Amino acid sequence: DPLTSQLDGNTSTNQHTQHGLTVLLRLVIIQFFTFHTKSRTSGPTSLSSAVHRQIEAINRDFHSCLQGWMQWCGLIAGITGMYSRMLSLPHLRSRQLLYDELDEVNPRLREPQELFSILSTKRALPAPRWPIECEVIKENIHHIEWAPPQPEYFYQPKGNEKVPEIVGEKKGTVVYQLDSVPTEGSYFTSSRVGGKQGIIKELAVTLQGPEDNTLLFESRFESGNLQKAVRVDTYEYELTLRTDLYTNKHTQWFYFRVQNTRKDATYRFTIVNLLKPKSLYTVGMKPLLYSQMDANMRNIGWRREGNEIKYYKNNTDDGQQPFYCLTWTIQFPYDQDTCFFAHFYPYTYTDLQCYLLSVANNPIQSQFCKLQTLCRSLAGNTVYLLTITNPSQTPQVAAAKKAVVLSARVHPGESNGSWVMKGFLDFILSNSPDAQLLRDIFVFKVLPMLNPDGVIVGNYRCSLAGRDLNRHYKTILKESFPCIWYTRNMIKRLLEEREVLLYCDFHGHSRKNNIFLYGCNNNNRKYWLHERVFPLMLSKNAPDKFSFHSCNFKVQKCKEGTGRVVMWRMGILNSYTMESTFGGSTLGTFSFVCHRPFTQCLAELKELLRQEIHKKFHELGQDVDIEESWSDISLSDIESSTSGSDSSLSDGLPVHLANIADELTQKKKMFKKKKKKSLQTRKQRNEQYQKKNLMWKLKLTEDTSERAGFASTLQNHPAFFKNSENSSFLPMRSENPRLNETNLSRRDKDTSLDPSMATLILPRNKGSMQNKKPGFTVSCSPKRTINSSQEPAPGMKPNWPQSRYPATKRDCAAMVAYPSLHIYTYP
Repeated sequence: DPLTSQLDGNTSTNQHTQHGLTVLLRLVIIQFFTFHTKSRTSGPTSLSSAVHRQIEAINRDFHSCLQGWMQWCGLIAGITGMYSRMLSLPHLRSRQLLYDELDEVNPRLREPQELFSILSTKRALPAPRWPIECEVIKENIHHIEWAPPQPEYFYQPKGNEKVPEIVGEKKGTVVYQLDSVPTEGSYFTSSRVGGKQGIIKELAVTLQGPEDNTLLFESRFESGNLQKAVRVDTYEYELTLRTDLYTNKHTQWFYFRVQNTRKDATYRFTIVNLLKPKSLYTVGMKPLLYSQMDANMRNIGWRREGNEIKYYKNNTDDGQQPFYCLTWTIQFPYDQDTCFFAHFYPYTYTDLQCYLLSVANNPIQSQFCKLQTLCRSLAGNTVYLLTITNPSQTPQVAAAKKAVVLSARVHPGESNGSWVMKGFLDFILSNSPDAQLLRDIFVFKVLPMLNPDGVIVGNYRCSLAGRDLNRHYKTILKESFPCIWYTRNMIKRLLEEREVLLYCDFHGHSRKNNIFLYGCNNNNRKYWLHERVFPLMLSKNAPDKFSFHSCNFKVQKCKEGTGRVVMWRMGILNSYTMESTFGGSTLGTFSFVCHRPFTQCLAELKELLRQEIHKKFHELGQDVDIEESWSDISLSDIESSTSGSDSSLSDGLPVHLANIADELTQKKKMFKKKKKKSLQTRKQRNEQYQKKNLMWKLKLTEDTSERAGFASTLQNHPAFFKNSENSSFLPMRSENPRLNETNLSRRDKDTSLDPSMATLILPRNKGSMQNKKPGFTVSCSPKRTINSSQEPAPGMKPNWPQSRYPATKRDCAAMVAYPSLHIYTYP
């Protein structure tokens, strides 16, 4: 039945439908019978009473069935209408189904916009999540954006800057100190919005009255970093920075607040626990100051301030790693002002979220910028991913686009990376013709903040795993390093879809001025020097900021886990780390744009490299004609190592796994200590037996003449050393001599002899070892003992039976024994 087949799918509905159709068929038969009966008789009285009763019963059954049928149809119509109204709602239309021009449902699901949460003006921004040990104040810290109208000049050192002596708490007064700070030995367990539960204590000192001029310090806000402040004089303070959480390293980033200022006083601040021996503060970099009153009244934001700036080594020596100090003086612009100090212009996780919210709510930018969530960090903060490209005319055009991957803030204390990223996003999301052209040609994958946890808590280099994420791009520990694992996995999938033309990770540099790139040398002669074209173009188009001579393309072994090296080995030729200085530019002022062809850039690079090679040979005092084969010289030999931070400081397992490994190591050491001394290895027993045997032989020769006679006997005997100057092993015959120099040197390392017999028995001489035939090494037998009283007569060759020490393997020579010494061979 076509009707029944169309309604198939619900058992109860099918049964109800079949019952209704049966009653309807019976009604039609009765009506037909009644009509023909009436036509043959004069009236209804000719019908029997039984037929009338049956007709009435059928009518009642029909009306009942028809009423149920109509109710069921009404229910279906209501559900259909409600479903149609639901489909017409905007939030459902935009999230689930795609519609064509006729407003009909297309059976294709829309691509998910994000995985976890989406920024929206209808609700508040997701609050940052902190480790549960961290106290966080409730105040919202906000700074205005402001660019100085004139360039800010470096401080010019005079050479007579004061070097304050560090006195600490013994002679000073602690005016601020964090209590609950996770340090080395602990590890991250959980997080929550607002950090530590309970009442937030006031850490600053209580003022004794309006005349009390003590500064009030605070750093328990987003990206803040200050561990302790000690007042050592009326207007002089010693400051201690907090290390990266769950570590005892990386004190470089500082960001804190001071209140209760005095206008006419000269304050001195000294940070006492910096770790880097070199810094841009030695060449004139100034700290940053922000005045709340200047921002409110004059619309002035962060600016460089400070005098008598000095960077020097700390005079306190506690036997551990050396510390360095930064001291500077300053005069605050107002009385009773609220001011902030920072190592560089802060850019917090909340700043990023506000920026992305403005992009998501922009009706034009949201058409070509799609905001997604890459993953969650250890603390549960969102790691955002932006996909920026103009809609393509056809799927073929979209598939042909090449990709560009950009990332920033893998090192949380390098906030200049975020400002570079913001500048790029402002440009690529604008209506500039160049930006529109780039969006037409490329697909941009942008990761604006790879380490949000570190940014939130004020770390300089590490994540909450206590490790440097830019050393773990090869990791398989997804749970410990989720941000890096998902980034690499995203790029791996992207490479399967399309060519990735460029990868660049934005960083900050604390020891060099200007902006430059670190890249990777390509050994393929087809693409020789191609990785240097993009940096050269940057230097031509931004000559006042970008320094090509500061670029480096050497791939060091200690940098194998960095983003640029891992992506380069994955197949991205142009893979870079962009380093932006914490200081400023030393390149002068230029304002021109240079457009050069690719081949012309390559030719210029070859000439620059030729000059560099000539310079290197000249420094070595060599005058070599390299006109013919200069391009065959390894570029790694020419370039020096990159001046980045020591990767060994933050490499290895995450903190919680490292603690487990340390505990297992300690248990193994304790277990070894409990072992009895008699449980020695065969090697130890051999060395001990040989040493005792040789010392016993010396005791037999009481006078010097007898010792000399014994030595001469050994030297002159054909079965022993031919002479004591060039002998390194015994030239004994062997059925299958298979020893080489490697075996001999390895055995020689494993065998230790008494120092007094070194020149007599085994002088190390590689030259003689190469001249001798492969033979034997000296060691004591672990299973055999001999009669030490038997000595070979002069001029006679002992004839010991070889069956006494049979070979255990087919390829091994038989072992031969001599008095006092056991000699056997190794394959």
